[in-house]
This record gives sequence, C-alpha cells and structure tokens, in this order.
Amino acid sequence: MPPQKKQVAIMENHAPLYPLFLSLQGQHCLVVGLGEVGLRKLSHVLASEPASVLALDTAALSEKALLLLKNSRVRHECRACMKEDIAGKILVFAATNDKEENIRIAGLCREMGVLCNCAAPPEMGNVSLPAVARQGDIAVALSTGGASPALARQWRNELHAWLVPRRRMARLLGQLRPWLLDLPDDTGKNRTLLREMAVSPLRQWLADGDAESCRAWLTSELPTELHPRIASLLAELFDGLS
Repeated sequence: MPPQKKQVAIMENHAPLYPLFLSLQGQHCLVVGLGEVGLRKLSHVLASEPASVLALDTAALSEKALLLLKNSRVRHECRACMKEDIAGKILVFAATNDKEENIRIAGLCREMGVLCNCAAPPEMGNVSLPAVARQGDIAVALSTGGASPALARQWRNELHAWLVPRRRMARLLGQLRPWLLDLPDDTGKNRTLLREMAVSPLRQWLADGDAESCRAWLTSELPTELHPRIASLLAELFDGLS
C-alpha cells in the first residue's frame, strides 16, 4: 500500500480507545520536539518518575526548555529522531512542529510495537492523553475522543472540584483496607464491611468535616482490634487533608 493510502487507512480506523493508567516509574521515554506542546509532555512525564527521557529537537531551545533539561533524568540531543531512539522506550511523544515528521515517528512506533502519542495529527498515534483531575492518590481521566480538548479541560476542572471532598474517603479506605484484610476472618465479614463502608454516610461526614460522626460509626462497625487506631487515623485525615 502506498504511504499516503496507508496513512488514510489508519486515520479512518477510529476504534474506541481502551482506557489505561500507565506507570512510567523506572521506564525509558522519548520526547521529540521541545516546543510548547513537547515541553508540556516532558514536564508531565518527569512527574511520573521515569528512569530516563531522551529529548530530541533540531531547533534552538527556549529558556523554559533549558530549565527542564537540567533534570538529571533527561538527556538532550540536537538532532532528528532515528529508529534506534525508539527501541527500548515504553512511551514516545511525537511533538514536533512538522506534521510529516510526527507521522514518520508514529509510523516507526507502530512498526516496533511502541506506544506513541502524536501531537499532530493525533489520530496517527496509538495513545491519546486524557484530561486528568487529581486529588491526592485519586485520578479521574476524561477524553472526548478528540472532539473537543477545550471541553475536556473544562470538565476536568469540574471533576477536580468534585474530587476535593472525596479524597478523605479514598484515604480512609486506603488505610483501613489492608488492616481489615490482615485480620483473621473466616466468614468474609471484613470484606463485606469494606463494601458497606463505600456506601455508608462516612463519605458525607468526611466531606462535611464531621469527625465525631465518623468516630462513632467506625467504633460501632470496625473490629475491636482496630479501635486503638481510629483516633490517629481521623486526626491524619482531618489535619493532614484540610
């Protein structure tokens, strides 16, 4: 198939995306293009603690780029991307200002079975980056399937506000779950309790800052072995996450 027809075939194959949270910790990544878009990608990748990021660009670097490139995990080279650069990478960003170059990089990634986010045209990549709202360990990812990035950003802001009062509930269950599962439980009662907690009034009391109602419920429902931990747990939730 000629290259142009192959490109069209890939672009028309718009199957539903599979949602996935990917750990980059200890992995190797590649960012090609260090303009505004590429720097944004690089910044987000570095926040995920990769082992290394190879950053490539043939253009002069901005002051913002020079600051990011000071990170010890980044290796910058002033040249075009080669096939060898993609080998061994878990994620590649084709973020140059040249569409044809981005398409070339995305094509190499497909051939090599490497995940690639293509800035333009985005449909040539095999990874779409959603808008993400975060509160502590909670992350909600949202995609409009490329229909409107602006709308995705607006909804992300709304989701961020929605998550604020819920982070205490997530932290509470995150602490209690391993404690409960470590206790002897032949009847499965402790697992049932975890499900009951998820739909209990605790969520609203935590959002409202009602520590006393939380204390009373937990004392009533939790196994007695965990009662000594309730006070310190609630103190952490209401003081550390205020």
